[in-house]
Amino acid sequence: MKKRILLLAYGLMSVAVTAAASTSSNLIAKSGSPAAVHASKPGPAEASKPSLRASKYSAAQIVERNIAARGGLQAWRAVQTLSFSGQMEAGGKQNSLLPFVMEMKRPHKSRLEISFRDQTAFQVYDGTQGWKVRPFLNRNDVEPFTPDEAKMAANWMELDGPLVDYASKGTTISLQGIEAVEGRNAYKLKLTLKGGSERNVWIDAATFLEAKIDGDPRKMDGKLRNVAIFCRDYKSANGLTVPHVLETVVEGVKQSHKMTIEQVAVNRPLEDSLFAKPGLKMAAASSQ
Repeated sequence: MKKRILLLAYGLMSVAVTAAASTSSNLIAKSGSPAAVHASKPGPAEASKPSLRASKYSAAQIVERNIAARGGLQAWRAVQTLSFSGQMEAGGKQNSLLPFVMEMKRPHKSRLEISFRDQTAFQVYDGTQGWKVRPFLNRNDVEPFTPDEAKMAANWMELDGPLVDYASKGTTISLQGIEAVEGRNAYKLKLTLKGGSERNVWIDAATFLEAKIDGDPRKMDGKLRNVAIFCRDYKSANGLTVPHVLETVVEGVKQSHKMTIEQVAVNRPLEDSLFAKPGLKMAAASSQ
């Protein structure tokens, strides 16, 4: 039986860095054997509709409180690199756990490695271009990101997330109302990025931490399905407040997938070469 392997490049990982960087984008390494499928169950919050009742806070005030809850503006501005490691669920009848390492460096550099059966798949983004190597699929050559993958990476690979210094990033934010997310009130913020793409972020009304973030819709069985990422189990890491459990939910799909962050490193030295285009030698080594 073929095992369905979940290969995330930017989806949950971006979210980790966004509240660890509190945001997300779903750049998935799609594949065939094993297949990369992000299956999920709809969460209870998906049936809720935003309430337009008045909020005592403006969108800007909610963002200000969110940043303070996550460690503060100056603390985030001081972060030059972030590294995460842990395990993520893969698909299939037996939901395997795959070790991963995600590393990010200002201004927009990122690298993700996922291990499975003595093989390592990786994807890197140097801030302008991206590449991937997928030995799980017997694809050991270095492949460039597709235009869509590059666009998503450019939109979402912000080390400090989309809310920190959002105006200088060209993002506008509006308050859409108050909505229940997993039984708790949350402020729904609509983000319009510099390039015109939009994303919703739900901020818990009590903690002011991210509760839920829109993922990129996915086309499955000929239907475009909404994606949501739920952020839970916040812990302190070097003065930053970071979610350690991230669950991706795809509308109309039963099984969800979680990513558990076990270790967070802040400002660990990372050479720029780590985010450069991989050489063929590196690609071959990943499959050994």
